[in-house]
Amino acid sequence: MMAQVAITLNVNGRNQTTLAEPREILADVLRDRLGLTGTHLGCEHGVCGACTVLLDGEMVRSCLLFAVQAQGSEITTIEGLEENGELHPMQKAFSEYHGLQCGFCTPGMILAGIDLLKRNPDPTAEEVRDDMGGNICRCTGYQKIVESVLGAAREMNEVTS
Repeated sequence: MMAQVAITLNVNGRNQTTLAEPREILADVLRDRLGLTGTHLGCEHGVCGACTVLLDGEMVRSCLLFAVQAQGSEITTIEGLEENGELHPMQKAFSEYHGLQCGFCTPGMILAGIDLLKRNPDPTAEEVRDDMGGNICRCTGYQKIVESVLGAAREMNEVTS
């Protein structure tokens, strides 16, 4: 076992200090040390997208990042999206448009959808499919996920109009 070091991570708007091995991945620290189990581990190779989080507002695979590399950055997990007891519009859309089935991919899909809409607030269905292709779902067939992202885009665009 390697020596552990103290790290402070800003997760969902709160600074949290914990011990971690220098080689410990961010996903494991979020899940095992901070209790944020919405970040899922699937392939552990950065291919499936289940471990997606936002790091300084950008989508990253938390299974490919050492936790010590995240010091000084703002990390947003699925647990950090709700504000004042209200779900994020993307979370609402996934529920309303039935964009989830088993739920394993859902946190990563939601965060990937948020990242997409930050870069492209009014995507076409094809743009959603292309952009979200790096997140794997084994249950839905993706159509409901695409509809969810498009529904969230409409909702978010109405709010800003």
